Amino acid sequence: MGYPIVRPRRLRQNKLIREMVSETSLDIKDLIYPVFIDEGASERNPVVSMPGVERLPLNALEEEIDEIAGMGIPGVILFGIPEHKDETGEGASAPGNVIERAVRSIKRRNREIIIMADVCLCEYTTHGHCGPLKGLTVDNDATLDLISRTAVNYARAGADVVAPSGMMDGMVHAIRSELDFHGLKDTIIMSYAAKYASSMYGPFREAAASGCQIGDRSAYQMDPANSDEAIREVALDLEEGADIIMIKPALSYLDIISRVKSEFRVPVAAYSVSGEYAMIKAAAARGWIDGDLVSQEILLSMRRAGADMVITYLAKEIAPLLGK
Repeated sequence: MGYPIVRPRRLRQNKLIREMVSETSLDIKDLIYPVFIDEGASERNPVVSMPGVERLPLNALEEEIDEIAGMGIPGVILFGIPEHKDETGEGASAPGNVIERAVRSIKRRNREIIIMADVCLCEYTTHGHCGPLKGLTVDNDATLDLISRTAVNYARAGADVVAPSGMMDGMVHAIRSELDFHGLKDTIIMSYAAKYASSMYGPFREAAASGCQIGDRSAYQMDPANSDEAIREVALDLEEGADIIMIKPALSYLDIISRVKSEFRVPVAAYSVSGEYAMIKAAAARGWIDGDLVSQEILLSMRRAGADMVITYLAKEIAPLLGK
């Protein structure tokens, strides 16, 4: 059997048939939009390296969420830029901090939208690392106490999902234990289980004011050369109580997304990171690519690899193209 009897083109030539046999879909319901809230800002501030993305003051948040929800985007993930930082990142768990206030504000107005809160200390430390330092490295166990209290604070405010992103050993167990102790057993944990020490985070660090002042994060984020290690990290986080597993970045790690989905059959999130977004925008601005078509193709590749949901800065631009 084969050509001329077998002709795969038969299923491609008619648009309706082509759509009928399509194996993977990209839908608005698959998208999550990242939102940056700047406690010290009085107006919207564009992120230069991420055209179309802004750091928002708290008083612009309701308008922004109304727009996002109106597009049919089902969820947001929040990142806070505090007015004051310290050596340990205590501000992340302080009552009344920027994310707690943001969550309460959103929930009062848009109860249907899913609120995910990033749980990390890098935006809150003066040195930009993901926890208090012990010498020149992050003190893993001291960080666990801080992030578990932070997660409880966000969950009490109304966050549907808390998302620990610091790649600390035991972070999911610490957060799950603290949430359950405080009667917050229904709060979902989306763990950044396989977060790589990537060169693709630069624009995000401008947006979140979270760049390292000393050293880098390679001592706790994963080596880009490793895939078996990612499987071990995912297995550990699932054992500790993670409900959703995240892979970050997405585009350069489609193999990891695919392998995690295949081996564990659990909900998988892909984070299409700031560097991916910036490259698309830069090439489109020069007329080298069709930005809309490339964006959809890249996001579809993440879904095809096995991602159930994609965190992307492209969500607001792509949503009108996908329709509700």
